[in-house]
Amino acid sequence: MSAICFLLGLALPRRGGGFPHRRARGHGDGRGDRWDGRGAGRQGEATFTTLRVAARAAPWLRSGLTSQTAGKAVRHLRVLLGAEAAALAGPDGVLAWDGGPDCQRERAPGHAAAALASRRPRVLEGEALACGRPDCPVRSAAAVPLEVDGRVAGVLLAYGAAPAPALLRTAAEVARWICGQLELAGLDEYRRRAAEAEMRALRAQISPHFVYNSLTTIASFVRTDPERARELLVDFADFARYVLRRARDLTTLADELRCVDRYLLLERARFGDRLRFTVQVAPEVLGVAVPFLCLQPLVENAIKHGLARSGGPGEVRVVIEDAGAEAHISVEDDGLGMEPEQARLLLDDGPRAGRGEGGIGLANVDLRLRQIYGDGYGLVVESGLGAGTRVRLRVPKGVRAADPA
Repeated sequence: MSAICFLLGLALPRRGGGFPHRRARGHGDGRGDRWDGRGAGRQGEATFTTLRVAARAAPWLRSGLTSQTAGKAVRHLRVLLGAEAAALAGPDGVLAWDGGPDCQRERAPGHAAAALASRRPRVLEGEALACGRPDCPVRSAAAVPLEVDGRVAGVLLAYGAAPAPALLRTAAEVARWICGQLELAGLDEYRRRAAEAEMRALRAQISPHFVYNSLTTIASFVRTDPERARELLVDFADFARYVLRRARDLTTLADELRCVDRYLLLERARFGDRLRFTVQVAPEVLGVAVPFLCLQPLVENAIKHGLARSGGPGEVRVVIEDAGAEAHISVEDDGLGMEPEQARLLLDDGPRAGRGEGGIGLANVDLRLRQIYGDGYGLVVESGLGAGTRVRLRVPKGVRAADPA
């Protein structure tokens, strides 16, 4: 039974471990098996309450099983269990406890250790729970291992007055739901690490030819124009600082344009009057969130196809327009252009597809756009032999960029 089936199908357990089953009285005509209006209303309310309680526990479990997250989640889990007390334990002991009585709390580490060792659910009754207190409400307990990706990540403990089989069934289903949340936590962590690795790879793809050529150009001005050399060195430092900073998924168009401006100034110093560029931006879109390093690869690609290959002068145009709920961006060159098949290959996710001499591939930018905004927001490449190349993208305005790290 999946987690959602558990939540919707079983509704909210009553204290003691059982679940409400309210049916209309039989009338001798088979209608006794149907829910009456009051029963259906109570069932709907119980389902809503169960979902709400589960929703409160889920974010903490999605963060992994630690003493802090367990402490936040266990009180909601106790409500789901309908138990007198509940606990979450890890491999090294009990992480959090909620409810009473305290006489059972002292025994919880031993109960968890036994379940961890056997890797099987355990029912606890009689002597295992005897505490000498005549008023102790606990008559049974269940310890269910939490198995995630083939390993036991912890144990769910439930203590109540319900018969042991009923409490065990309830604890087993809640444990299964917890395992699902912990698996999602592992997936979230995997995605976070994958994103960090992708960003490290993204930085590593900054063209080494560009770095070498920029430093060589700066060196050439040291004697002939020291002031220009100093300005270019500051531009190079600003560009490198932005590229190498601890980047988030999103930044603002204003930051991306500053990066592009530094890049173009360095390339202009290299190519001289052969390179012409214009940047036209609607001021109202400067705060729009865009993926980190999404514009510079487009400009690098335009210089490669519009200038470096032709050997003559070339122009690069960056136009960013306000289009209501979106910002529309285009980067265009007036170079040699290419066949439609070659333009399509620019967006192929191959090892060298879409790269300018080791630079960041357009395929990388296209993939990140689709991952963040959806498949309708990838790059569009328009080109033809002798007609130059234009790369277009759309960015929705409703996403907020994180503060720079």
